[in-house]
Amino acid sequence: MGNRGMEDLIPLVNRLQDAFSAIGQNADLDLPQIAVVGGQSAGKSSVLENFVGRDFLPRGSGIVTRRPLVLQLVNATTEYAEFLHCKGKKFTDFEEVRLEIEAETDRVTGTNKGISPVPINLRVYSPHVLNLTLVDLPGMTKVPVGDQPPDIEFQIRDMLMQFVTKENCLILAVSPANSDLANSDALKVAKEVDPQGQRTIGVITKLDLMDEGTDARDVLENKLLPLRRGYIGVVNRSQKDIDGKKDITAALAAERKFFLSHPSYRHLADRMGTPYLQKVLNQVGGRNWGLGADRPDTPMEFDEKELRREISYAIKNIHGIRTGLFTPDMAFETIVKKQVKKIREPCLKCVDMVISELISTVRQCTKKLQQYPRLREEMERIVTTHIREREGRTKEQVMLLIDIELAYMNTNHEDFIGFANAQQRSNQMNKKKASGNQVIRKGWLTINNIGIMKGGSKEYWFVLTAENLSWYKDDEEKEKKYMLSVDNLKLRDVEKGFMSSKHIFALFNTEQRNVYKDYRQLELACETQEEVDSWKASFLRAGVYPERVGVSGGASETEENGSDSFMHSMDPQLERQVETIRNLVDSYMAIVNKTVRDLMPKTIMHLMINNTKEFIFSELLANLYSCGDQNTLMEESAEQAQRRDEMLRMYHALKEALSIIGDINTTTVSTPMPPPVDDSWLQVQSVPAGRRSPTSSPTPQRRAPAVPPARPGSRGPAPGPPPAGSALGGAPPVPSRPGASPDPFGPPPQVPSRPNRAPPGVPSRSGQASPSRPESPRPPFDL
Repeated sequence: MGNRGMEDLIPLVNRLQDAFSAIGQNADLDLPQIAVVGGQSAGKSSVLENFVGRDFLPRGSGIVTRRPLVLQLVNATTEYAEFLHCKGKKFTDFEEVRLEIEAETDRVTGTNKGISPVPINLRVYSPHVLNLTLVDLPGMTKVPVGDQPPDIEFQIRDMLMQFVTKENCLILAVSPANSDLANSDALKVAKEVDPQGQRTIGVITKLDLMDEGTDARDVLENKLLPLRRGYIGVVNRSQKDIDGKKDITAALAAERKFFLSHPSYRHLADRMGTPYLQKVLNQVGGRNWGLGADRPDTPMEFDEKELRREISYAIKNIHGIRTGLFTPDMAFETIVKKQVKKIREPCLKCVDMVISELISTVRQCTKKLQQYPRLREEMERIVTTHIREREGRTKEQVMLLIDIELAYMNTNHEDFIGFANAQQRSNQMNKKKASGNQVIRKGWLTINNIGIMKGGSKEYWFVLTAENLSWYKDDEEKEKKYMLSVDNLKLRDVEKGFMSSKHIFALFNTEQRNVYKDYRQLELACETQEEVDSWKASFLRAGVYPERVGVSGGASETEENGSDSFMHSMDPQLERQVETIRNLVDSYMAIVNKTVRDLMPKTIMHLMINNTKEFIFSELLANLYSCGDQNTLMEESAEQAQRRDEMLRMYHALKEALSIIGDINTTTVSTPMPPPVDDSWLQVQSVPAGRRSPTSSPTPQRRAPAVPPARPGSRGPAPGPPPAGSALGGAPPVPSRPGASPDPFGPPPQVPSRPNRAPPGVPSRSGQASPSRPESPRPPFDL
């Protein structure tokens, strides 16, 4: 039927879930469960109905599952359903189950598409189901409808995260085949919370609704977006089949026929379909629920008392009916082999962890090829396949190392203490134990039963040695209150009182004598259960063992005799042999651990990591060339092609903008300033003596601005009739105030001026000076 351990565990998990749901609280414990995650209308509810074989879940358009549904499937002879909120009522008509789910959903969330994280617990008993516990979660959506809040997307996501983030939750990621798998909401969430893919199983629905000429072969073969546990394809009933009341049994038969007859899926038919998905969940779920329970780096705990008992049994079995005078070496070999075999499982788990990390590293490296998705997938597939091939070889070598340790016990090893040293150490330990001065533990304890009679519990400082238990007033150990011998003492648990928050255990005498004064037992209390367990372990080292309660008196007596067979009731010769074997086992196992710790990394490096590195360097390229069309491998992803097109459009747009800016710079250039006029002719030509220009003045003259005479607005003679003296000598008109000498700084800049609009006959401002007001010398312009 599946994983037997999981079948035993599921009822316990179901009861825990029911207990938390009964008080209206979601179990915050990391309980094992399978969460069904997917987008809206991806087919999650149809997959669950196929598991049960009945129509019992609400259907419709939009968001239908608005509360988490904890579906507990129990294999039984009769078929019926029970709700946690309807205790004692059995539903044999599954149409009523659907109506009850709708009514219970509306009772909490309302009738207008609201959601709630409070789960509905439904238990289905049927002979057609396997023992499974699943959680049907609301489908992920993006747009609110009805009275849903605007942040409905984040509310649903937070609800999903409450389930899928737990390490013991197996994620069933449901994605429809008629949509792009890269846009799958379920796989996106699964990748976030489970990047290694250790607890994610992909489910592909609606394979029969894909466009003609297309298929999901690459997905189901785990080539496109590969998952560690792969994908399983299922075919659900269509809406037409549901409306036509098509039986689920017939639907499962049609599903089987679909995979067997489809040319792209027939080679995968034995690993497709709802029945196979049920088996995988039943098997993988059990292994996943134990994930992380035993790790190679977890220290192995052992019971000192149990080990000594095994050693004593081995010695007695070797001696048989004879009386042994010497310590048998066969007992040593028997105990060592048992301990060496326990190393095998952690070594194999170490290999698994290295492989998982190596595959994760490969995926991290291939992210640089994300612009070529097919090349990336093919490279991951080739390297991962090689790693899986090397996994078997590596594990065989690891098993060989353990078998080599089991084949021969090298008692001549230089680090091995040998029988003589072991016996000497045993004698030293016995002498130290006989001295009784060895302190095993110190700490504060409360004497519970004595304090009740004196008005309250009292706390004392206890000191436990190999022979005595003493307590003092404080930790300075100056005022001793009492000292109790540990001979003939045993431990038993005591239930704590109604008003007490402390954890209590008691010491009592096996000969029914008073332990302390008039008290038959001494009750000691601690703040936590961890302290109680620690004190119990310390008392074990001192020879004080817990009370064994058997089914009958004979069984109890047998266990007591067995528990003390190597301590108080053991003869001194056997006790000495047990201590000797114990020292020998410790010494030899230290050698074995050192050897395995040294060879394990070397073996994994040689057979796994270095080999994979050499494969990538020398053979990966050849495998890529031989896998088919290389042009197909170098196809760009749609996102990369779209990004490239956007960059090209942006490039052309920016190039055109730069061209426009360049045209503006070349066509809108301002007219440059005219070059300065050469006025050297003024220096050659001189004015005749006794003649003055009409515009001259008796003051020293300075050079006028060099301006072409034809430009209006320039300084010089005003327009109109020429002055009276201009035609006397027949000389050409001379600009006003010619410079006596050339300006060493060059001509002053051109200064525009208004044209003289005075009527004819009126002298201009720049003309002859008034006779009553001589013209003062004007400084040159300095702009």
